[in-house]
Amino acid sequence: MNLCFILCLVSTSLTFTLVYGGVGSNVSYDGRSLIIDGQRKLLISASIHYPRSVPAMWPALIQTAKEGGIDVIETYVFWNGHELSPGNYYFGGRFDLVQFAKVVQDAGMYLILRIGPFVAAEWNFGGVPVWLHYIPGTVFRTYNQPFMHHMEKFTTYIVNLMKKEKLFASQGGPIILSQIENEYGYYENYYKEDGKKYALWAAKMAVSQNTSVPWIMCQQWDAPDPVIDTCNSFYCDQFTPTSPKRPKMWTENWPGWFKTFGGRDPHRPVEDVAFSVARFFQKGGSLNNYYMYHGGTNFGRTAGGPFITTSYDYDAPIDEYGLPRLPKWGHLKELHKAIKLCEHVLLYGKSVNISLGPSVEADIYTDSSGACAAFISNVDDKNDKKVVFRNASYHLPAWSVSILPDCKNVVFNTAKVSSPTNIVAMIPEHLQQSDKGQKTLKWDVFKENPGIWGKADFVKNGFVDHINTTKDTTDYLWHTTSILIDANEEFLKKGSKPALLIESKGHTLHAFVNQKYQGTGTGNGSHSAFTFKNPISLRAGKNEIAILSLTVGLQTAGPFYDFIGAGVTSVKIIGLNNRTIDLSSNAWAYKIGVLGEHLSIYQGEGMNSVKWTSTSEPPKGQALTWYKAIVDAPSGDEPVGLDMLYMGKGLAWLNGEEIGRYWPRISEFKKEDCVQECDYRGKFNPDKCDTGCGEPSQKWYHVPRSWFKPSGNVLVIFEEKGGDPTKITFVRHCHNPYSSIVVEKVCVNKNDRVIKVIEDNFKTNLCHGLSMKLAVEAICS
Repeated sequence: MNLCFILCLVSTSLTFTLVYGGVGSNVSYDGRSLIIDGQRKLLISASIHYPRSVPAMWPALIQTAKEGGIDVIETYVFWNGHELSPGNYYFGGRFDLVQFAKVVQDAGMYLILRIGPFVAAEWNFGGVPVWLHYIPGTVFRTYNQPFMHHMEKFTTYIVNLMKKEKLFASQGGPIILSQIENEYGYYENYYKEDGKKYALWAAKMAVSQNTSVPWIMCQQWDAPDPVIDTCNSFYCDQFTPTSPKRPKMWTENWPGWFKTFGGRDPHRPVEDVAFSVARFFQKGGSLNNYYMYHGGTNFGRTAGGPFITTSYDYDAPIDEYGLPRLPKWGHLKELHKAIKLCEHVLLYGKSVNISLGPSVEADIYTDSSGACAAFISNVDDKNDKKVVFRNASYHLPAWSVSILPDCKNVVFNTAKVSSPTNIVAMIPEHLQQSDKGQKTLKWDVFKENPGIWGKADFVKNGFVDHINTTKDTTDYLWHTTSILIDANEEFLKKGSKPALLIESKGHTLHAFVNQKYQGTGTGNGSHSAFTFKNPISLRAGKNEIAILSLTVGLQTAGPFYDFIGAGVTSVKIIGLNNRTIDLSSNAWAYKIGVLGEHLSIYQGEGMNSVKWTSTSEPPKGQALTWYKAIVDAPSGDEPVGLDMLYMGKGLAWLNGEEIGRYWPRISEFKKEDCVQECDYRGKFNPDKCDTGCGEPSQKWYHVPRSWFKPSGNVLVIFEEKGGDPTKITFVRHCHNPYSSIVVEKVCVNKNDRVIKVIEDNFKTNLCHGLSMKLAVEAICS
């Protein structure tokens, strides 16, 4: 570390601690805010989804949110993770909802429980169990008796579970709000009169649960009393509830966006996020929730889409690995401090709006005690402005809000970022063999044969819908048929190659001819359907055509989304002496899943169900191959990822835990479709500040530290199309987010204006094995 001299900034830190007593709290609302035990509350909330991290991470995630000025944690309830089959419930591991709620409670924070139970959330099938689609007569999210029966049954189960554990605020617990349904207003009209009836039924059903806390419906413009309609958007300052008796609440403020395999990497500048929050409270808002505050990871096959990446980082204030993203986390923390300074007058005072010139306005709040707070905003997206307010001059950067808790002094401007930017590093670490007597890493290898393994599940002329056939028990569905080629065919004599032409309605496929891999066809996040065309080698006599069709996460939302299918629709061989052979109506043999997955060779006793071949030189570029290695845990204690850049596509497990789908698919976008620098000024959209064009859409895959043992860790990879396992490494996700805390410890309450920072001050914050530098410039106060 370099030694440096710094100027010291003395600052005070506000903490917001909510203490639960032995008695319950009364939660109600009026047209201004939620009211808890008779007091109006201005609340800052953070979405953290319990199954997108692991229990070992929950306390630190929630504490980091609290340190960032957060009062409330918000989460969906993930129906398909809990009701695995009708009446078969699961609440273990990442899905231990009760434990998550108690961690929130132990932190002295509130909880918003978005029961849904439809969630969307870029989660597989929108969170609704796939089995429900196959109950006769079921149509999702409309006035449909089978759907409503199971929806009410699950909602009641969750409510009763929360009551049993005394987790509602009225029982002394943290839950202050519950949500029913989710963004249904977008789709209600598609279901015509049954849509409207369903929305009203859902609201009435929820209220009848007697939770003693209010219910909300986001993006629901006909929510009946006493349910509160709320806003989801990048900006909600102009949102007005449908009744003046309801408070203005923002359930989803998107500080970033999700990513798809083959897509770009979206970012939202923190200046714009802060601008949106400040404008919301300027215009009478009372609760802001960041969706997501920690996005986390879509472990296993939970990612929806199709094509949603395993990473659900969301450019959130806490990154996928659980560390604060600076300057976003720090800048928003300072924003929260400034807003909290205004809380009482915002909630109990009266407001006046005045124009200070083109695109500039002030909202002034005053109460009966004479307290005053003001928000001055400049919504011009190009020009800074200088204005006079109450006989004082103020400079307002373009697209910014200044907060004046006393109507005089600016304590925060959304466009002026003073929070440090952290240095992020992904430090590679080679896989280390647990057997110390083995000098080189030993791999166990099992190769699957393309096509039907064992006996075909069924044979059918023509094609079936992929999803209706697998019922999402697996990503994989084999199709095989054969074709006879006459030895006198002209193309054989000429040595020319015909082409295999496959059409699919989604999502992806791998093609094989005579056991040899021919290539991969795929759709993308905006268009699932695709056409695969590739030259192939045929021989005289019988030729086997095998197609491995794949889903990459089921649809998550949309009108009648539960009926959207996937899979092969047409197969032809073209270029046979100017003629075409259509195989679409052939007899096709089908097999659900791949053999290794069926035998569970990624965990427990299943590992012994096949004959592995041990080698220190595993095959490269080989399709349909399982790799297994016994490895030590990476050194240090930083969060861990798996670098899969040199692999093709597949699934990965550690000690039987599902890391998820990996696919270092190169972004299909050109360099000019991304930005070098992003201008935060002006309305944001998900494509405004993208990076990663022409780069792998995801090469690092989060492996939680709690999944590791010190040694003897079983890493299993299923490679679908071919890669180089010798180049797989662990990476330690490392940064130094708390430099400012170290600086404050050195500086606060010291008279010296220049303080020497010594290396010892930073040793505990250094990434293991990474040399770092610190430079801080600050103004003394």
